[in-house]
Amino acid sequence: MRLIGVRGCDALARAVPLASVVTPIACAAAPLEHSALAPAGVQAEHIVRLWDLTLVVCGCVFAAVLAGVLFALWKRRSTDAAAPPALDVYVQPEHRTQRAVVWASMLSVVLLVALIVADVVTDRALSKLPDANAVRIDLTGWQWWWQARYAAGPSHGFFITANELHVPVGRPIVISLKAGDVIHSFWVPSLHGKKDLLPGITSTIEFRADRPGVYDGPCAEYCGAEHALMALRVVADPPDRYAAWAAAQAANAPQPSDDLAVRGMQVFERSTCANCHMVRGTSATGLLAPDLTHLMSRQTIAAGVLPNDAADLTRWIRDPGAVKPGTTMPAVPLTTPDLQALVAWLTTLK
Repeated sequence: MRLIGVRGCDALARAVPLASVVTPIACAAAPLEHSALAPAGVQAEHIVRLWDLTLVVCGCVFAAVLAGVLFALWKRRSTDAAAPPALDVYVQPEHRTQRAVVWASMLSVVLLVALIVADVVTDRALSKLPDANAVRIDLTGWQWWWQARYAAGPSHGFFITANELHVPVGRPIVISLKAGDVIHSFWVPSLHGKKDLLPGITSTIEFRADRPGVYDGPCAEYCGAEHALMALRVVADPPDRYAAWAAAQAANAPQPSDDLAVRGMQVFERSTCANCHMVRGTSATGLLAPDLTHLMSRQTIAAGVLPNDAADLTRWIRDPGAVKPGTTMPAVPLTTPDLQALVAWLTTLK
């Protein structure tokens, strides 16, 4: 499914108030794939096959019931309306009708059992993904953003990112799911089914992306005022591109090279930004908000609400509540020169 861009969505949101709640996630930046009927991994293919079987069985049952109803209506119309009702059916059993009901009931039981067996077989298949050489990620849902901690790999160290997962094509992914506050739900329909994140409980989901792409995964469990503005994006990269991305993410933030960016880093470290955000390689070690070490490597900001560019960064920092009503990020009181310097530095964090 291809989705329209942010600028078009902003216009739609102004024209239709409800759109401001529904559209920003879906319209963040690039075309996204978001369809359980377009599988991009082996688990999603198992789920689609189960769906196809269920659709065929239920469709056939619906058609049979509809045909029976239509036949009864046709037969009723073909009788003489003035004729007295036939009361002999109450004293003489209708063996033909009884046999039809018995056979229909038996067939229904067989079909229901078949669907249960198919469901169990699918569930077993979903749990059999080999996890050798898997990428392991701890994913935590917060109100209203996603924090991802990547375990150290053979070519990179441990690192943290937010709202955007990169995974290598053809390699198993094992994600530990946690909720930092309330119930959230992980659902990337092109890659796997839905799994809830429960406070105090760690669950696991495993999948494999078999073709490159960008897959959409909005939170699928109502989690508060900004539930509709909590997007997760999964980017499936070829193995070499993923390795380069992971190595870059594990490195510290680049040091600013011009006076404006140096001033921006100083503004960040002196302001309340450093109390919540972490930027490795600086004095900012906050853990309450997304890690910004490589902010500009992400396609969006504010959990998918805005594209990641200087203009929208400025807009977001100046008044987060106007962009994402209910957000826990406060507006930072900065002068225009300080805000310009801060954004100039943030745009170097690649």
